[in-house]
Amino acid sequence: MSITAAQVKELREITGAGMMDCKAALAETNGDMQAAVDWLRAKGISRADKKAGRTAAEGLIGIDSGLREAVVVEVNSETDFVARNAAFQEIVSNVAKVALAFGPDHDAVSNAKYPHSDKSVAETIKDAVGTIGENMSFRRAAKLTVEHGTVATYVHNAVADGLGKLGVLVAIETTGNADAARAFGRQVAMHVAATSPLALTAEEVDPAAVAREKAIFTEQARESGKPEAIIEKMVEGRLRKFYEEVVLLKQAFVINPDVTVEKALKDAEKDIGAPAKISAFVRFALGEGIEKDKSDFAAEVAAAVKK
Repeated sequence: MSITAAQVKELREITGAGMMDCKAALAETNGDMQAAVDWLRAKGISRADKKAGRTAAEGLIGIDSGLREAVVVEVNSETDFVARNAAFQEIVSNVAKVALAFGPDHDAVSNAKYPHSDKSVAETIKDAVGTIGENMSFRRAAKLTVEHGTVATYVHNAVADGLGKLGVLVAIETTGNADAARAFGRQVAMHVAATSPLALTAEEVDPAAVAREKAIFTEQARESGKPEAIIEKMVEGRLRKFYEEVVLLKQAFVINPDVTVEKALKDAEKDIGAPAKISAFVRFALGEGIEKDKSDFAAEVAAAVKK
């Protein structure tokens, strides 16, 4: 018999299954809706695999830290509702613990044993997909370590301890007071959360980004009709301003905009009791770089039924 788009849509709304699964279920049961529901339930063993194709751009950022090290991870889910689920939050916290122990390599973390389990992190997340009912994935991790000093952390709008939508690590190298360094580092981490700098120093800014800005500034300056020598100086001035906006050490410090982060660090050395250096930072914002699905549901259903 012919399966209609309306039948596929109805079954999808009842079960939450994918359209092709719904179409297959209806075909196998001659369009009997209840029998199709039962058919899909019987196929529940492949539930996690079927859901793995759906975009997971929500979720949580998790942070864990040790004496002179800290890690930040991103674990995604399809909806913010699941991100508020205690079971999901526990998974993110445990993935962060594993990443702190095994380093930031994605495969190493995925293949490592999940805490208090014989299964790997990847297997545990896959099992949770079937239990919780939507796609989830461990996306990435980053770790900072210092030989002397501290790695400060900050989670913006935390939903639980070490869990939120945005996480920052800041490494402070110093032989001085670690608590004072950590307190200042947390302020810098809050600054990074607010300003999202491109790099720690001007030398670390992506050359492609600099070239792009220079081309824009040059074109703008040429519209003034001034001589090339003047235009060159105008571009140099605008590039200096660009670095002040995107380089962490050159930015005006959010806590005290009258000084740069670099100057604030120098001032903080009085409390730290020794020279200090910001050696690295990491900023993870949930879902950045993930292209979320945008589709016409009616057209999607019609296309699936025609296959």
